[in-house]
Amino acid sequence: MSAESSSTDLQGPVGNTYDKYGTHNPLARFVVHRFLRAAEAAVRDAGGARILDVGCGEGLLTEQIARLEPGAKVVGLDVGDPGLQAEWKRRGGRNLSFCEGSAYSLPFEDRAFDLVCGFEMLEHLERPVEGLSELARVSSRHVVLSVPREPLWRILNLLSLRYIGDLGNTPGHVNHWSRNGFVSFAQTAGEVTRVRTPLPWTLVTVRR
Repeated sequence: MSAESSSTDLQGPVGNTYDKYGTHNPLARFVVHRFLRAAEAAVRDAGGARILDVGCGEGLLTEQIARLEPGAKVVGLDVGDPGLQAEWKRRGGRNLSFCEGSAYSLPFEDRAFDLVCGFEMLEHLERPVEGLSELARVSSRHVVLSVPREPLWRILNLLSLRYIGDLGNTPGHVNHWSRNGFVSFAQTAGEVTRVRTPLPWTLVTVRR
């Protein structure tokens, strides 16, 4: 989606700037496939009857989670945007629903979900510490998080001739973590029990 977010929750476009999930580039498809498999493995290992995906964007990965865990109640949450809502309407049903909300003030009680996911959203938050605290607050068991791995992410963007004027920085990315830096950051929410590195991402599982 190319529409700019009207919310102060995040920086950059709503949804994906570059359609990495729908790309026809063979190398990009391979890289994204590895990321999706790693994300699915993290969700499968954590499990749970109640799963929340914060910053779900168009809901593609949220939909895959719902298919992966057919016995779970899965909820995707993101900022209000007509384009996203159209995608949510198309994907929702059975054990999957979507709602609008703020990453800084999630509309759920403490420990409302067994598993809370935050895939590729913390890099967009101006207040990532506050955002992570909210994700942890509504989780009773696990939090699964992923962010681009820097500086590798920018280097690969430059090699792909994307965002040259911004030295490879994806629009809206205001936080940048190395693998070790992100693991240290995630540990503020609990015990990091697993670190996956499907290049160029870092994906961690945190036990509450």
